[in-house]
Parts: sequence; structure tokens; C-alpha cells
Amino acid sequence: MAVVAIIGGQWGDEGKGRIVDLLAEKANMVVRFSGGDNAGHTIVNPCGEFRLHLVPSGIFYPQVTCIIGNGVAINPAVLLEEVDNLESHGVDTSHLIISDRTHLIMPYHTLMDGLEEERRGKKSIGTTRRGIGPVFSDKVARIGLRAGDLLHKDVFLSRLKTVLELKNAILTQVYKVPSLSLEEIYEQYCHYGERLAILIKETSSIIRQAVARGDLVLLEGAQGTLLDPDFGTYPYVTSSSPLVGAAAIGTGLSPREISQVVGVFKAYVTRVGGGPMPTELMDNTGHLLREKGHEYGATTGRPRRCGWFDAVAGRFSVQINGFNSIALTHLDVYDGLPSIKICTAYKFNGEIIDFFPSSSSVLEKCQPVYEELPGWQESISEIRDFARLPTRARCYIARLEGLLSCSMSLISVGPKREQVIRRKSRIKDKESKLQFKMQRGSTKN
Repeated sequence: MAVVAIIGGQWGDEGKGRIVDLLAEKANMVVRFSGGDNAGHTIVNPCGEFRLHLVPSGIFYPQVTCIIGNGVAINPAVLLEEVDNLESHGVDTSHLIISDRTHLIMPYHTLMDGLEEERRGKKSIGTTRRGIGPVFSDKVARIGLRAGDLLHKDVFLSRLKTVLELKNAILTQVYKVPSLSLEEIYEQYCHYGERLAILIKETSSIIRQAVARGDLVLLEGAQGTLLDPDFGTYPYVTSSSPLVGAAAIGTGLSPREISQVVGVFKAYVTRVGGGPMPTELMDNTGHLLREKGHEYGATTGRPRRCGWFDAVAGRFSVQINGFNSIALTHLDVYDGLPSIKICTAYKFNGEIIDFFPSSSSVLEKCQPVYEELPGWQESISEIRDFARLPTRARCYIARLEGLLSCSMSLISVGPKREQVIRRKSRIKDKESKLQFKMQRGSTKN
């Protein structure tokens, strides 16, 4: 059938898990390809409300093989807690598989992540302190430990001893904290290995076999495009790539085997942690979006920064990922607002620019140039047919499609699985023209 990659188009928290959960109904396999338990996908379905951090969002369908791919870093304690929670709610996790190439988050990773954030002080990046940066640093430095090592205790002990000598030297001499115990960590991870052994397999061949059979395979991303270490707001980024290119690397597939790329965007933007965000709202509107959208981190519980839709950043995401279509989430959060703004360009040093700067120091000085559209004064949460949406809502979507040069195939109007509009065709030209008549231009002061 197809290999479909689901990619976040903003700073993460766009609702990727909700979209994967929706599409997984007809899928055969869901593969998580990047990130770690710093990512959180909130899913509401007949089983209840769940916050997944490592387990792929297709886990609620027994017929779907769920794979944690080689591009992911796992904390075994977090993964086992997540599995136990799912099982306690009657969710079968026997169809979960872990790549033997997946890197392990160790106690020294989480410890050093927190210590380094404290050392930075006011210049902290705003990490989740889950050890993500340190584990991917070790992966690149070739001193990481992988899930497959848990299957060979003698190999695991030998590698752990070598790495821990280095880490303890850093902990005691640089950070001035006590060293970690080799025996305690070894015993702890041997216990994890005993529980996880049945799940750990060579997964790239399993995925390729599914593709060869013509199965529908979903590749589930974590975080968002604007947190990519190369193309995001560096250094306020994550440590593994959320882009579609990483979907191939993080699963063992050829890029040519990815047939569709779906970008997930919120109707507005949110961000957690530090870094520039040109359309951030520090007023009552920003507070309203946060409360109506329940914008608190699924992983940390931190309140998310909220702002108007940034079409400059969105267009950049479309371009570097090559999205075939877009899934728009949280449109219902705009219900009742008198007007809605879209950032269409930036003003920098008195000049208008329409591209996303590579420098965070430049982006933080950019002022958004807004177009203002009238809002709709009714609830859309029960609407399932695009034609039944209020004219102003359809015009807002039409304007986003025009600015992003990409059509919207799915529109979420609520958190539940059934609260979605599936588009059969693109917006008519007359609706786009109508939207331009209704909009009013303005610039942020």
C-alpha cells in the first residue's frame, strides 16, 4: 500500500500522536523513528486518555505491529512504566517491538542533563532533563549502549565499566558531585533487560518485509521541524532530527520507499522551553489559547508558550520536508474569537523578509507582520463535513493553504478520535477570493 511519514511542522506538540492514532485504524505497522521520552503524545480514544512517550501511537489497535525504531533513545524505566500503565487499562502491548540498535538512556545521562542546565543558569536551553542531549552525544561519540547489549550481560558490563569511568571522572571533577555505582547500574539494567528481552529484535528487516508485502506503514515522528538541530532555532533545538529524512535513517528504510509525507500543524503555534518565537502572545489571548487548548506539556506539565500561526516558519517546514498534505489540529480552539491573525512575513531592521532566518539571534529580533481575519462565533466541534464549517473558518483554512502552498487533508475539531474532518477536495477558488475580501492587514507593534 504505502509508507506514510507523520511529521511535526512547528515546535512540537502539534498533535502527531492524535493523527497517527486516527490513521492507524487502517495501518499494519507504526514505527517511531526519533526522539525519546522527552516527547509526549496525548491520545483520547475509547480506551481512555493516554500520554505516550515512547510507545508508538498505534498500540491501541491489536492488529498493528508497533516498533520503536533505531533512531529512538529509550529509558527502560520509563518504557516499562508506560507499558505497565497501558496493560493496567486493558491495552494489549504484545505487538510492541524494540530495535536492538536503539540507544539506552543511562542514569548518568539524566543526571548530567540536569547539572548542565543548572550550570547554564539564565542561558539554559529549557531541556526536559530526560538525558536526551547526553545520550545522543554519546551515540555520535561512539560510546553509547544499545538495547541489544542488554541481551549479552558480559558485553554490557564491559562497555558500561569503560563508559562509567569516564562519566564518573566528569561528575566528580567538573560538576563536583558523587560518582555513580557500577554495580547498582549493572544490576538495575540487567533487570530491565530480563523484562525487555522478548521485545528486542533486529527491526529494519521486519519493516522492509512489511513494505514488500504492500502493508500500510506509518512512520511516527517526535518533536517538530523547528527543533531540528540543523534547520531549527539552534541552539534551542532537540538532539535528534524530527525531519522526514530522519524517518528513513531511524527505521532502516530507503528514502525512496516513503510514498507520502503528512505535516501536522496546529491552527496556532506553541513552544516549550527557551528560544525565539516571533508570534508569541503574552496577553489575555495567549492565556485563552493555552487554557482552551490545554497547552501544558504531556511530558513535563510545563505551560506552553502560545502565539498566532506563523506562516513564514510553516512554509519553511513544508519546503524542507516536502509535505504532500497537512493535518491541521486544534481549529476548534479559535471558536468564539472575534478575529484571528496570521503572520505572513517578518520585519527585521526596518525591512520586510519572507524567509525563516537560520540565526536565532536574528529571529528573536524579528517582528511579525500580520494579516487579520474575522473569527467565527460558533462551535465547530460536532462538524464532520468541510462544507458545513462556518465560511470564516473555511476562509482561514484557505489562506493557510495559500501561504503554505500545501493542501489540508485532515482537520481536527476536538481531541477525540472521531472529531475530525476528512477533506475530499481542495477549497474552491471562490472561497479563497472571499477570504481576501474579509481580511484586514496589520503589523505587530
